[in-house]
Amino acid sequence: MKVIVVPILSDNYSYLLVDETTNKAAAIDCAEPNKVVEAAKQHNVEITSILSTHHHWDHAGGNKQMKELLNNHSLPVIGGDDRIESITQKVNNNETIKVGALNVKVFSSPAHTTGHVLYYVEDEKERNLFTGDTLFIGGCGRLFEGDPTQMYDALYRVIGQLPEDTKLWVGHEYTVNNLLFAKSLEPDNQDINQMLEWSKQQRTNNLPTIPSTIAKERTFNPFMRVHLNGIFNGIDYSSSSPQQILGQIRKLKDNFKI
Repeated sequence: MKVIVVPILSDNYSYLLVDETTNKAAAIDCAEPNKVVEAAKQHNVEITSILSTHHHWDHAGGNKQMKELLNNHSLPVIGGDDRIESITQKVNNNETIKVGALNVKVFSSPAHTTGHVLYYVEDEKERNLFTGDTLFIGGCGRLFEGDPTQMYDALYRVIGQLPEDTKLWVGHEYTVNNLLFAKSLEPDNQDINQMLEWSKQQRTNNLPTIPSTIAKERTFNPFMRVHLNGIFNGIDYSSSSPQQILGQIRKLKDNFKI
């Protein structure tokens, strides 16, 4: 198994998930399909399906053009929402799909959008999760269609139940901004400070900050630390559940300015 990162638009990531035994690949969230197709040619892999995490244009807006570029109008377009451009196969929670010989598990995560899904794949060497706009490094997605309880469930009861060394391939390069916000909540957290400085250096050198892991996120991502009582500045902890605390943090992040 191999993951090929394809930066697109201003801060999005597309991915090629490659089964190295067959050189077949799934294109994940390909809003700029010309770049994804070029990456597939460079790595000599065949795109055999499109996996969309959700219906927003910056993730699924290139699906129709991808089929045209590949001259393959029967190319499967897979996702969890009927609103996904050119969708041919709607998948449900815990369903498994094939990419070459790889088994890819689908997890429903209806928070950013109601039809959002995650894609999880493992082999004997590694585990990978494609999170779309549910989880970012140091953050989570806006709650456009869902609520804090749904995001909590996605982060804790879905992602949080996977092996800690699972690599996280996220939908956007938001890491520096997310960690600046995290630092405002936990200024003395050295894991945040160290990750922030490393991420700034990566971006200065025009390098990505992905992937992260679940274990790392638990040390600096505030949305995966809402179960820890009393650690955040500016949060009302009086009779607040972790889900309510997540909601408070999400509102603060929505209005956060550097």
